[in-house]
Amino acid sequence: MVVRRGTAHGTDLRGRTALVTGAASGIGAACASALAEAGARVLVVDRDAEGAERVAAEIGGQPLAIDLGDLDALATRTFDADILVNNAGIQTVAPIVDFEPATFRRMLDIMVTAPFLLTRAVLPGMSERGWGRIVNISSVHGIRASPYKSAYVTAKHALEGLSKVTALEGAEHGITSNCLNPGYVRTALVEAQIADQARTHGIPESEVVERVMLSEAAIKRLLEPSEVADLALWLCGETARSVTGASYTMDGGWSAR
Repeated sequence: MVVRRGTAHGTDLRGRTALVTGAASGIGAACASALAEAGARVLVVDRDAEGAERVAAEIGGQPLAIDLGDLDALATRTFDADILVNNAGIQTVAPIVDFEPATFRRMLDIMVTAPFLLTRAVLPGMSERGWGRIVNISSVHGIRASPYKSAYVTAKHALEGLSKVTALEGAEHGITSNCLNPGYVRTALVEAQIADQARTHGIPESEVVERVMLSEAAIKRLLEPSEVADLALWLCGETARSVTGASYTMDGGWSAR
């Protein structure tokens, strides 16, 4: 169940439509909930049709079952949204020499090319209305690297570049584009990494969070999805209308080193 602790910043999004990818769980579900609570009509996009329907029912949104890895199909679809949250992602942890090329390509398809196609689809409508907000859920790995995450780090660095170009092209049309750069967030995606991280680093699973995930952070805790959603919500509001081309770190001090 999606749980919120009140709408942040008094943001009023009534009359706006938001499209959130990877919205069946984790950060995506939290963003969908926050945007809906602020009054937006939310398109809950996920390849998990059942999960998308569940979240949509909870927040009064519309579910869309879409596999973002099917780029040919995605490129032919039309979307009309005032807000786009590019959140969907996948993870594989392995040394470069063991990393399957097909997995590498699919990760970039989902986390770079799909956001490009969705951005390309929504920009005309945003420009026509003179208002738009694009929030790209990047990662601390969009500005820092870690071993054994070649595809993920590459994808997030590329998403940062896409976001900045979008910011420059959209500025004159009232469109902003920004990245959020969280450290490790308490999601299924992070929990699914623990076994791979333990195997790759040669440590017990019980030690992965402390010794790997939080080793570089000054604040030793996992983020909650709702914390990321609160910042995403602010970026969609009127007080952030001059904030664009930025990358907001939420990494517990990791990138301060």
